[in-house]
Amino acid sequence: MIRKEIPNIKKLKEKERKNNRDEKMNKSLLHRKKRNDSRAEKKLKKEVKTSKYQINKKGEISRKKRIKIALIIACIIFMGIIVRVGWIQFYQGDMLKQMAYLQQTLDRKISPKRGTIYDTTGKVVLATSSSVETVTVNPLNISAENKEKVAKKLSELFELDYDTVLKKVNKKTAIETIARKVDKEITNQLRIWMTDNNITSGINIDEDTKRFYPYNNLASQIIGFCGSDNQGLAGIEAMYDEELKGENGKILKMTDAKGIELTDSSETYEPATDGNDLVLTIDATVQGIAEKYLEEACIDNVCTDGGNILIMNPKTGDILALASYPDYNLNDPFTINDDELKANWESLSATERSDALQSMWRNKAISDTYEPGSTFKLVTASTALEEGIVESTDKEGEFTCTGSIEVAGVRMKCWRYYRPHGAESLRQALMNSCNPVFIGLGQKIGVSKYYEYLRKYGFLSKTGIDLPGEANSIFLDESKVGPVELRNNCIWSKI
Repeated sequence: MIRKEIPNIKKLKEKERKNNRDEKMNKSLLHRKKRNDSRAEKKLKKEVKTSKYQINKKGEISRKKRIKIALIIACIIFMGIIVRVGWIQFYQGDMLKQMAYLQQTLDRKISPKRGTIYDTTGKVVLATSSSVETVTVNPLNISAENKEKVAKKLSELFELDYDTVLKKVNKKTAIETIARKVDKEITNQLRIWMTDNNITSGINIDEDTKRFYPYNNLASQIIGFCGSDNQGLAGIEAMYDEELKGENGKILKMTDAKGIELTDSSETYEPATDGNDLVLTIDATVQGIAEKYLEEACIDNVCTDGGNILIMNPKTGDILALASYPDYNLNDPFTINDDELKANWESLSATERSDALQSMWRNKAISDTYEPGSTFKLVTASTALEEGIVESTDKEGEFTCTGSIEVAGVRMKCWRYYRPHGAESLRQALMNSCNPVFIGLGQKIGVSKYYEYLRKYGFLSKTGIDLPGEANSIFLDESKVGPVELRNNCIWSKI
């Protein structure tokens, strides 16, 4: 019994020792773990502390950068504002001042009286300006209850479309034009109506001028005509527009931001400066006679392209008459003078209408070229006399017409080749219009000398006449002129 229990006790002791060792080991491991945990905790705290320090340091640097950037941006903005203010003040100051002036004032134009055009005597008026008036409205100064009434009266008085007038009266603009160039008899009726209906503002009646031509068609291509704003559009009216038109006047009145007139402000009146008068070399009597016989000649001879007559004073070069047919009515320049075109006017395109009017207004005497024909033999004759090739115009038998002459292998006939003129003087050669005589003179003169005289006579350049649209002459270049071409020039048989 005793022997059996001894081994059990040993086992128990060994188990107890093992448990003690395990317990010690566990304690050791626990202690080591606690120690490691403490070290890790300290390390973590140290790292957290270091991280916080770094974060604080970075945050401080970031704040400084932000402040620096903000200051830089503020400086840039401030400098930009200074530059912008300087730009507005010094560069745009005058323009903005002008814009403010225009916005704060109501400016109504007064047309000047265009200068009068006289004939050479200084007594006959060819173009003058009569006094008329222009009617405008200030829509913002017309009360809402009066707008329809005003539109109705204006449309009735000036024979205008009611809806169009009402639209202008209802606009939000400072000023709208209703009728231009109105006779005073009609505007006086408007004044009476305004007084009867107690309308004191919103309708303006300003003085204006209208161009008038007392003789209607006389010298129409010379004088020309004016547009609706009294600007010259053709002829002398266009050529001397700057001298004739004068300077506009104006009526100024202060307005508020909405464009409504200020009742307590005064009205400033700046009178217009009238244009200068103009005296032409044209003699109205001579011009009228030339136009009369030109019309008869064109009708009798069925000249479908019309005709021209130029009358000059040979001693001074003054142009006394420059007649063209067909002419047109200066007081109604946009009405076509061709009956066939007039009948089909509505069916024509805008381009065709414009071309027809331009053709009617064109002064063919200076704008269209033509061949002078045998009259040019005078140029050849005078050149020969000036150069001493011919000593006298009346020397008998100086020239002989055999009916033809040969030039560069080409035989040119006289118009009376079948019965030659025979012996003749220069005067007789001119009277007979003898081609061989003047071809022979041209050969003696030569190309270079002949073109020298053409330049001296002014045939190779424009005359510089005081009319718009002058065309230049058409001649072969001197370097291209040979014997045959010179022959043609001397008698002007062909260019």
